[in-house]
Amino acid sequence: MAATVAPRQDLHAGPASGAPAACGAERDGTPEPRCGARRRAERATRRSGFYANLRPQLYRLIESESVDPVRNPYAPGAGQRPPELAGRDRELKQFEVVLERVARGRPERSMIVTGLRGVGKTVLLNAFRSMAIQRLWGTGKIEARPDQSIRRPVASALHRAVRELAPRHRAPDRIEDFLGVLKAFAQSEPEPSGKSKARAHRWQPGIDVPATRGRADSGDLEIDLTELFVDAASVATDVGAGIALFVDEMQDIPADDVSALCAACHELSQVGGPLIVVGAGLPHLPAVLSASKSYSERLFRYARIDRLDRESADHALLAPAEREEVTFTKDALDALYGAADGYPYFVQAYAKVVWDVAPDTPITADDIKVAAPEAESELAVGFFGSRYERATPAERDYMRAMAMLGDDPVSTASVADELGRKPSSLSPARDGLIKKGLIYSAERGMVAFTVPHFGQFLRSQPA
Repeated sequence: MAATVAPRQDLHAGPASGAPAACGAERDGTPEPRCGARRRAERATRRSGFYANLRPQLYRLIESESVDPVRNPYAPGAGQRPPELAGRDRELKQFEVVLERVARGRPERSMIVTGLRGVGKTVLLNAFRSMAIQRLWGTGKIEARPDQSIRRPVASALHRAVRELAPRHRAPDRIEDFLGVLKAFAQSEPEPSGKSKARAHRWQPGIDVPATRGRADSGDLEIDLTELFVDAASVATDVGAGIALFVDEMQDIPADDVSALCAACHELSQVGGPLIVVGAGLPHLPAVLSASKSYSERLFRYARIDRLDRESADHALLAPAEREEVTFTKDALDALYGAADGYPYFVQAYAKVVWDVAPDTPITADDIKVAAPEAESELAVGFFGSRYERATPAERDYMRAMAMLGDDPVSTASVADELGRKPSSLSPARDGLIKKGLIYSAERGMVAFTVPHFGQFLRSQPA
Protein backbone atom coordinates (compact mmCIF):
# COMPACT_ATOMS: atom_id res chain seq x y z
CA MET A 1 0.00 0.00 0.00
CA ALA A 2 1.46 3.27 -1.07
CA ALA A 3 2.38 5.71 1.69
CA THR A 4 0.39 8.90 1.91
CA VAL A 5 2.57 11.95 1.50
CA ALA A 6 1.51 15.16 3.22
CA PRO A 7 1.33 18.15 0.96
CA ARG A 8 4.35 20.38 1.10
CA GLN A 9 3.72 23.66 2.86
CA ASP A 10 5.27 26.84 1.67
CA LEU A 11 7.22 28.37 4.54
CA HIS A 12 6.23 31.82 3.39
CA ALA A 13 2.56 30.98 3.19
CA GLY A 14 0.05 31.28 5.99
CA PRO A 15 -0.84 28.28 8.20
CA ALA A 16 -2.70 25.35 6.70
CA SER A 17 -6.42 25.30 7.07
CA GLY A 18 -7.40 24.18 10.61
CA ALA A 19 -3.91 24.78 12.09
CA PRO A 20 -3.66 27.25 14.97
CA ALA A 21 -2.51 30.71 14.01
CA ALA A 22 0.91 31.85 15.20
CA CYS A 23 1.19 34.87 17.51
CA GLY A 24 0.71 38.06 15.47
CA ALA A 25 -0.99 36.19 12.58
CA GLU A 26 -4.40 37.14 11.34
CA ARG A 27 -7.32 34.90 10.51
CA ASP A 28 -9.81 36.43 8.09
CA GLY A 29 -8.16 39.81 8.71
CA THR A 30 -8.73 39.61 12.49
CA PRO A 31 -5.73 39.40 14.95
CA GLU A 32 -5.69 36.25 17.10
CA PRO A 33 -7.14 37.46 20.47
CA ARG A 34 -5.27 34.93 22.63
CA CYS A 35 -1.84 35.88 21.36
CA GLY A 36 -1.17 38.63 23.95
CA ALA A 37 -2.39 36.47 26.82
CA ARG A 38 -0.16 33.58 25.68
CA ARG A 39 2.89 35.84 25.56
CA ARG A 40 2.16 37.30 29.02
CA ALA A 41 1.80 33.81 30.46
CA GLU A 42 5.14 32.77 28.96
CA ARG A 43 6.88 35.83 30.40
CA ALA A 44 5.31 35.22 33.84
CA THR A 45 6.53 31.61 33.75
CA ARG A 46 10.06 32.73 32.95
CA ARG A 47 9.99 35.35 35.77
CA SER A 48 8.66 32.92 38.36
CA GLY A 49 11.34 30.45 37.39
CA PHE A 50 14.03 33.12 37.77
CA TYR A 51 12.86 34.16 41.27
CA ALA A 52 12.39 30.54 42.30
CA ASN A 53 16.03 29.89 41.43
CA LEU A 54 17.16 33.09 43.16
CA ARG A 55 15.23 32.50 46.41
CA PRO A 56 17.50 29.73 47.82
CA GLN A 57 20.55 31.89 47.20
CA LEU A 58 18.94 34.80 49.08
CA TYR A 59 17.97 32.53 51.97
CA ARG A 60 21.53 31.23 52.21
CA LEU A 61 22.79 34.82 52.27
CA ILE A 62 20.33 35.81 55.01
CA GLU A 63 21.02 32.68 57.06
CA SER A 64 24.74 33.39 56.93
CA GLU A 65 23.83 36.28 59.25
CA SER A 66 21.81 34.24 61.73
CA VAL A 67 20.43 37.31 63.53
CA ASP A 68 18.52 38.76 60.58
CA PRO A 69 18.39 42.61 60.62
CA VAL A 70 15.12 42.52 58.66
CA ARG A 71 13.49 40.68 61.56
CA ASN A 72 14.87 43.05 64.20
CA PRO A 73 11.93 43.44 66.63
CA TYR A 74 13.20 46.37 68.70
CA ALA A 75 11.66 49.79 68.15
CA PRO A 76 13.26 52.90 69.68
CA GLY A 77 11.12 55.91 68.84
CA ALA A 78 9.17 58.81 70.30
CA GLY A 79 5.94 57.31 71.61
CA GLN A 80 6.43 54.16 69.54
CA ARG A 81 5.08 51.08 71.28
CA PRO A 82 7.83 48.55 72.03
CA PRO A 83 7.31 44.93 70.97
CA GLU A 84 6.80 44.03 74.64
CA LEU A 85 5.25 46.53 77.06
CA ALA A 86 7.11 45.26 80.11
CA GLY A 87 7.01 46.54 83.67
CA ARG A 88 3.78 48.54 83.39
CA ASP A 89 1.26 45.98 84.65
CA ARG A 90 0.49 47.99 87.78
CA GLU A 91 -0.46 51.11 85.82
CA LEU A 92 -2.52 49.11 83.30
CA LYS A 93 -4.45 47.47 86.15
CA GLN A 94 -5.04 50.87 87.77
CA PHE A 95 -6.55 52.22 84.59
CA GLU A 96 -8.64 49.08 84.17
CA VAL A 97 -10.11 49.81 87.60
CA VAL A 98 -10.86 53.41 86.56
CA LEU A 99 -12.69 52.25 83.43
CA GLU A 100 -14.65 49.60 85.31
CA ARG A 101 -15.73 51.95 88.11
CA VAL A 102 -16.88 54.62 85.65
CA ALA A 103 -18.79 51.96 83.67
CA ARG A 104 -20.63 50.99 86.87
CA GLY A 105 -21.53 54.59 87.64
CA ARG A 106 -19.19 54.83 90.63
CA PRO A 107 -17.25 58.02 91.34
CA GLU A 108 -13.67 57.89 90.11
CA ARG A 109 -10.82 60.34 89.68
CA SER A 110 -9.08 61.19 86.44
CA MET A 111 -5.51 59.90 86.07
CA ILE A 112 -2.08 61.49 85.70
CA VAL A 113 1.11 59.66 84.60
CA THR A 114 4.46 61.36 85.28
CA GLY A 115 8.09 60.53 84.63
CA LEU A 116 11.28 61.56 82.87
CA ARG A 117 11.59 61.53 79.11
CA GLY A 118 12.20 58.10 77.64
CA VAL A 119 10.36 56.09 80.33
CA GLY A 120 7.32 55.40 78.14
CA LYS A 121 4.67 57.91 79.24
CA THR A 122 3.26 58.40 75.73
CA VAL A 123 3.34 54.65 75.07
CA LEU A 124 1.37 54.08 78.26
CA LEU A 125 -1.07 56.85 77.37
CA ASN A 126 -1.71 55.19 74.00
CA ALA A 127 -2.16 51.81 75.72
CA PHE A 128 -4.78 53.39 78.00
CA ARG A 129 -6.57 54.80 74.98
CA SER A 130 -6.64 51.37 73.32
CA MET A 131 -8.20 49.94 76.49
CA ALA A 132 -10.91 52.62 76.43
CA ILE A 133 -11.63 52.01 72.74
CA GLN A 134 -11.99 48.28 73.41
CA ARG A 135 -14.76 49.18 75.87
CA LEU A 136 -16.46 51.24 73.14
CA TRP A 137 -15.69 54.56 74.82
CA GLY A 138 -15.34 57.76 72.86
CA THR A 139 -11.73 58.95 72.94
CA GLY A 140 -9.71 61.95 71.86
CA LYS A 141 -6.09 62.94 72.35
CA ILE A 142 -4.19 66.23 72.34
CA GLU A 143 -0.58 67.24 72.85
CA ALA A 144 -0.21 70.43 74.85
CA ARG A 145 2.14 73.16 73.65
CA PRO A 146 3.56 76.11 75.56
CA ASP A 147 1.75 79.41 75.03
CA GLN A 148 -1.14 77.75 73.14
CA SER A 149 -4.65 77.60 74.56
CA ILE A 150 -6.21 74.16 74.83
CA ARG A 151 -9.62 75.42 73.64
CA ARG A 152 -9.32 74.38 70.00
CA PRO A 153 -7.37 71.13 70.56
CA VAL A 154 -9.92 70.03 73.20
CA ALA A 155 -12.77 70.91 70.84
CA SER A 156 -11.24 68.74 68.09
CA ALA A 157 -10.58 65.86 70.50
CA LEU A 158 -14.13 65.87 71.90
CA HIS A 159 -15.53 66.13 68.38
CA ARG A 160 -13.66 62.93 67.52
CA ALA A 161 -14.84 61.24 70.72
CA VAL A 162 -18.50 62.06 70.17
CA ARG A 163 -18.31 60.94 66.53
CA GLU A 164 -17.25 57.54 67.84
CA LEU A 165 -20.37 57.41 70.07
CA ALA A 166 -22.85 58.93 67.60
CA PRO A 167 -23.69 55.76 65.58
CA ARG A 168 -24.98 54.12 68.79
CA HIS A 169 -27.09 57.09 69.91
CA ARG A 170 -30.85 56.71 69.33
CA ALA A 171 -31.53 60.44 69.17
CA PRO A 172 -29.56 62.19 66.39
CA ASP A 173 -30.97 65.51 67.55
CA ARG A 174 -29.09 65.14 70.83
CA ILE A 175 -25.83 64.69 68.94
CA GLU A 176 -26.55 67.74 66.80
CA ASP A 177 -27.37 69.80 69.90
CA PHE A 178 -24.04 68.87 71.46
CA LEU A 179 -22.14 69.59 68.24
CA GLY A 180 -23.74 73.04 68.18
CA VAL A 181 -22.44 73.69 71.70
CA LEU A 182 -19.04 72.30 70.72
CA LYS A 183 -18.83 74.59 67.71
CA ALA A 184 -19.72 77.62 69.81
CA PHE A 185 -17.07 76.61 72.35
CA ALA A 186 -14.41 76.24 69.66
CA GLN A 187 -15.15 79.64 68.15
CA SER A 188 -15.31 81.56 71.43
CA GLU A 189 -11.60 82.02 71.98
CA PRO A 190 -10.90 85.62 73.07
CA GLU A 191 -9.63 87.71 70.20
CA PRO A 192 -5.85 88.16 70.07
CA SER A 193 -4.55 91.63 70.80
CA GLY A 194 -4.25 93.78 67.73
CA LYS A 195 -6.61 91.60 65.65
CA SER A 196 -10.23 92.08 64.80
CA LYS A 197 -12.91 89.84 66.27
CA ALA A 198 -13.82 88.56 62.82
CA ARG A 199 -10.25 87.44 62.21
CA ALA A 200 -10.13 85.71 65.61
CA HIS A 201 -13.28 83.70 64.77
CA ARG A 202 -12.23 82.78 61.24
CA TRP A 203 -11.14 79.29 62.31
CA GLN A 204 -13.78 76.65 61.62
CA PRO A 205 -13.84 73.36 63.54
CA GLY A 206 -15.35 71.32 60.68
CA ILE A 207 -18.73 70.86 62.39
CA ASP A 208 -21.62 71.06 59.92
CA VAL A 209 -24.25 72.42 62.31
CA PRO A 210 -24.94 76.00 63.42
CA ALA A 211 -23.25 77.12 66.63
CA THR A 212 -25.53 77.16 69.67
CA ARG A 213 -25.42 80.47 71.48
CA GLY A 214 -25.61 80.79 75.26
CA ARG A 215 -23.81 77.59 76.22
CA ALA A 216 -20.02 77.13 76.58
CA ASP A 217 -19.40 80.33 74.61
CA SER A 218 -18.77 82.98 77.25
CA GLY A 219 -15.09 83.34 76.38
CA ASP A 220 -14.12 82.35 79.93
CA LEU A 221 -12.42 79.00 79.48
CA GLU A 222 -13.20 77.77 83.00
CA ILE A 223 -16.94 78.34 82.56
CA ASP A 224 -17.00 77.12 78.96
CA LEU A 225 -14.94 73.97 79.53
CA THR A 226 -17.05 72.97 82.53
CA GLU A 227 -20.29 73.31 80.55
CA LEU A 228 -18.79 71.46 77.58
CA PHE A 229 -17.56 68.55 79.71
CA VAL A 230 -20.94 68.21 81.44
CA ASP A 231 -22.75 68.13 78.07
CA ALA A 232 -20.26 65.62 76.61
CA ALA A 233 -20.65 63.37 79.64
CA SER A 234 -24.43 63.52 79.19
CA VAL A 235 -24.10 62.23 75.62
CA ALA A 236 -21.89 59.37 76.83
CA THR A 237 -24.45 58.51 79.53
CA ASP A 238 -27.14 58.21 76.86
CA VAL A 239 -25.27 55.35 75.15
CA GLY A 240 -24.07 53.69 78.36
CA ALA A 241 -20.40 54.48 77.70
CA GLY A 242 -17.76 56.99 78.73
CA ILE A 243 -15.46 59.59 77.18
CA ALA A 244 -11.72 59.76 77.83
CA LEU A 245 -9.67 62.83 76.92
CA PHE A 246 -5.93 62.06 76.76
CA VAL A 247 -3.48 64.94 77.21
CA ASP A 248 0.22 64.44 76.46
CA GLU A 249 2.91 66.92 77.61
CA MET A 250 0.37 68.21 80.12
CA GLN A 251 2.93 70.33 81.96
CA ASP A 252 3.01 72.65 78.91
CA ILE A 253 -0.63 73.76 79.27
CA PRO A 254 -0.73 77.49 80.10
CA ALA A 255 -1.42 78.23 83.77
CA ASP A 256 -4.91 79.71 83.22
CA ASP A 257 -5.91 76.72 81.10
CA VAL A 258 -4.64 74.29 83.75
CA SER A 259 -6.88 76.01 86.26
CA ALA A 260 -9.85 75.75 83.89
CA LEU A 261 -9.20 72.06 83.24
CA CYS A 262 -9.00 71.28 86.95
CA ALA A 263 -12.24 73.18 87.59
CA ALA A 264 -14.04 71.24 84.85
CA CYS A 265 -12.78 67.92 86.23
CA HIS A 266 -13.86 68.99 89.70
CA GLU A 267 -17.40 69.65 88.49
CA LEU A 268 -17.51 66.28 86.72
CA SER A 269 -16.40 64.49 89.88
CA GLN A 270 -19.29 66.10 91.77
CA VAL A 271 -21.99 65.22 89.24
CA GLY A 272 -20.55 61.78 88.49
CA GLY A 273 -20.33 62.31 84.73
CA PRO A 274 -18.61 59.52 82.75
CA LEU A 275 -15.84 61.70 81.34
CA ILE A 276 -12.25 61.41 82.51
CA VAL A 277 -9.05 63.26 81.68
CA VAL A 278 -5.88 61.18 81.45
CA GLY A 279 -2.70 63.25 81.39
CA ALA A 280 0.98 62.52 80.97
CA GLY A 281 3.85 64.85 81.79
CA LEU A 282 7.19 65.48 83.42
CA PRO A 283 7.81 64.85 87.13
CA HIS A 284 6.82 68.39 88.15
CA LEU A 285 3.31 68.10 86.66
CA PRO A 286 1.68 67.47 90.09
CA ALA A 287 3.22 70.73 91.31
CA VAL A 288 1.87 72.55 88.23
CA LEU A 289 -1.63 71.23 88.93
CA SER A 290 -1.41 72.00 92.64
CA ALA A 291 -0.37 75.58 91.92
CA SER A 292 -3.51 76.10 89.83
CA LYS A 293 -6.07 74.56 92.21
CA SER A 294 -5.45 73.58 95.82
CA TYR A 295 -7.71 70.53 95.50
CA SER A 296 -5.90 69.04 92.50
CA GLU A 297 -4.03 66.50 94.65
CA ARG A 298 -7.44 64.98 95.48
CA LEU A 299 -8.77 65.37 91.96
CA PHE A 300 -6.43 62.98 90.16
CA ARG A 301 -5.01 59.52 90.63
CA TYR A 302 -1.22 59.87 90.18
CA ALA A 303 1.09 57.20 88.75
CA ARG A 304 4.85 57.88 88.67
CA ILE A 305 6.75 55.64 86.23
CA ASP A 306 10.51 55.24 86.16
CA ARG A 307 13.18 52.90 84.86
CA LEU A 308 12.41 49.19 84.57
CA ASP A 309 13.62 46.78 87.21
CA ARG A 310 16.01 44.05 86.11
CA GLU A 311 13.33 41.39 85.59
CA SER A 312 11.17 43.69 83.46
CA ALA A 313 14.12 44.92 81.40
CA ASP A 314 15.18 41.33 80.68
CA HIS A 315 11.60 40.47 79.70
CA ALA A 316 11.49 43.46 77.33
CA LEU A 317 14.58 42.04 75.61
CA LEU A 318 13.92 38.30 75.69
CA ALA A 319 10.23 38.07 74.79
CA PRO A 320 10.46 39.66 71.32
CA ALA A 321 13.80 37.96 70.59
CA GLU A 322 12.52 34.50 71.44
CA ARG A 323 9.61 34.98 69.06
CA GLU A 324 12.29 35.29 66.37
CA GLU A 325 14.17 32.24 67.75
CA VAL A 326 17.02 34.37 69.10
CA THR A 327 18.19 34.64 72.69
CA PHE A 328 20.79 36.37 74.90
CA THR A 329 23.37 34.96 77.27
CA LYS A 330 23.19 36.00 80.92
CA ASP A 331 26.39 38.05 80.53
CA ALA A 332 24.82 39.85 77.57
CA LEU A 333 21.74 40.71 79.62
CA ASP A 334 23.99 41.97 82.44
CA ALA A 335 25.88 44.19 80.00
CA LEU A 336 22.72 45.54 78.38
CA TYR A 337 21.12 46.41 81.71
CA GLY A 338 24.30 48.18 82.78
CA ALA A 339 24.35 50.22 79.56
CA ALA A 340 20.64 51.07 79.37
CA ASP A 341 20.20 51.48 83.14
CA GLY A 342 16.67 50.13 82.80
CA TYR A 343 15.29 53.14 80.89
CA PRO A 344 12.82 51.79 78.32
CA TYR A 345 14.00 53.98 75.44
CA PHE A 346 17.64 53.05 76.06
CA VAL A 347 16.72 49.36 76.29
CA GLN A 348 15.21 49.54 72.82
CA ALA A 349 18.01 51.69 71.38
CA TYR A 350 20.83 49.41 72.55
CA ALA A 351 18.96 46.22 71.68
CA LYS A 352 18.26 47.36 68.12
CA VAL A 353 21.93 48.04 67.39
CA VAL A 354 23.09 44.87 69.16
CA TRP A 355 20.72 42.77 67.08
CA ASP A 356 22.03 44.29 63.84
CA VAL A 357 25.69 43.61 64.61
CA ALA A 358 25.40 40.19 66.29
CA PRO A 359 26.61 37.41 63.95
CA ASP A 360 24.73 34.58 65.59
CA THR A 361 22.46 33.49 68.42
CA PRO A 362 22.80 33.54 71.37
CA ILE A 363 23.82 37.20 71.55
CA THR A 364 26.83 37.51 73.84
CA ALA A 365 28.53 40.14 75.99
CA ASP A 366 31.14 40.53 73.25
CA ASP A 367 28.37 41.54 70.85
CA ILE A 368 27.29 44.20 73.37
CA LYS A 369 30.84 45.58 73.49
CA VAL A 370 30.96 45.82 69.69
CA ALA A 371 27.54 47.48 69.45
CA ALA A 372 27.78 49.89 72.41
CA PRO A 373 29.81 52.65 70.65
CA GLU A 374 27.36 52.76 67.74
CA ALA A 375 24.34 52.84 70.06
CA GLU A 376 25.92 55.59 72.16
CA SER A 377 26.71 57.57 69.02
CA GLU A 378 23.10 57.37 67.84
CA LEU A 379 21.84 58.48 71.26
CA ALA A 380 24.35 61.32 71.34
CA VAL A 381 23.03 62.69 68.06
CA GLY A 382 19.31 61.92 68.19
CA PHE A 383 18.35 61.75 71.84
CA PHE A 384 20.80 64.07 73.60
CA GLY A 385 22.34 66.23 70.88
CA SER A 386 19.08 67.37 69.33
CA ARG A 387 17.96 68.70 72.71
CA TYR A 388 21.28 70.35 73.48
CA GLU A 389 21.22 72.18 70.13
CA ARG A 390 17.90 73.84 71.05
CA ALA A 391 19.52 75.69 73.95
CA THR A 392 21.07 79.14 73.75
CA PRO A 393 24.75 79.61 74.75
CA ALA A 394 23.68 80.91 78.19
CA GLU A 395 21.34 77.94 78.65
CA ARG A 396 24.11 75.52 77.65
CA ASP A 397 26.40 77.04 80.27
CA TYR A 398 23.67 76.56 82.86
CA MET A 399 23.22 72.90 81.91
CA ARG A 400 26.96 72.25 81.95
CA ALA A 401 27.16 73.68 85.45
CA MET A 402 24.32 71.39 86.52
CA ALA A 403 26.12 68.42 84.99
CA MET A 404 29.33 69.19 86.87
CA LEU A 405 27.37 69.05 90.13
CA GLY A 406 26.18 65.47 89.52
CA ASP A 407 23.14 63.62 88.23
CA ASP A 408 20.77 64.26 91.14
CA PRO A 409 18.60 67.40 91.48
CA VAL A 410 20.78 70.40 92.34
CA SER A 411 20.01 73.73 93.95
CA THR A 412 19.89 76.87 91.83
CA ALA A 413 22.28 78.47 94.34
CA SER A 414 24.84 75.73 93.67
CA VAL A 415 24.55 76.29 89.92
CA ALA A 416 25.15 80.02 90.47
CA ASP A 417 28.22 79.26 92.59
CA GLU A 418 29.55 76.91 89.90
CA LEU A 419 29.24 79.70 87.33
CA GLY A 420 30.40 82.45 89.66
CA ARG A 421 27.17 84.37 89.14
CA LYS A 422 24.29 85.69 91.22
CA PRO A 423 21.24 83.38 91.19
CA SER A 424 18.96 86.21 90.02
CA SER A 425 21.11 86.80 86.92
CA LEU A 426 20.58 83.18 85.84
CA SER A 427 16.78 83.24 86.03
CA PRO A 428 16.29 83.88 82.27
CA ALA A 429 18.44 80.86 81.38
CA ARG A 430 16.71 78.65 83.94
CA ASP A 431 13.23 79.73 82.83
CA GLY A 432 14.14 79.20 79.19
CA LEU A 433 15.35 75.66 79.87
CA ILE A 434 12.16 74.85 81.79
CA LYS A 435 10.00 76.19 78.97
CA LYS A 436 11.94 74.08 76.44
CA GLY A 437 11.44 71.00 78.58
CA LEU A 438 15.16 70.41 79.15
CA ILE A 439 15.08 70.82 82.93
CA TYR A 440 12.33 70.94 85.53
CA SER A 441 11.99 72.34 89.01
CA ALA A 442 11.92 69.26 91.23
CA GLU A 443 10.99 71.46 94.20
CA ARG A 444 11.40 75.08 95.17
CA GLY A 445 14.99 76.15 94.54
CA MET A 446 15.96 72.81 92.94
CA VAL A 447 16.38 71.82 89.28
CA ALA A 448 17.02 68.54 87.46
CA PHE A 449 17.34 67.28 83.90
CA THR A 450 14.20 65.92 82.24
CA VAL A 451 16.30 63.45 80.24
CA PRO A 452 18.03 60.54 81.98
CA HIS A 453 21.84 60.43 81.63
CA PHE A 454 21.87 63.96 80.20
CA GLY A 455 24.43 65.10 82.75
CA GLN A 456 26.65 62.18 81.80
CA PHE A 457 26.34 63.15 78.12
CA LEU A 458 27.31 66.77 78.86
CA ARG A 459 30.35 65.73 80.90
CA SER A 460 31.56 63.60 77.98
CA GLN A 461 31.46 66.56 75.57
CA PRO A 462 34.44 68.86 74.98
CA ALA A 463 34.15 72.21 76.71
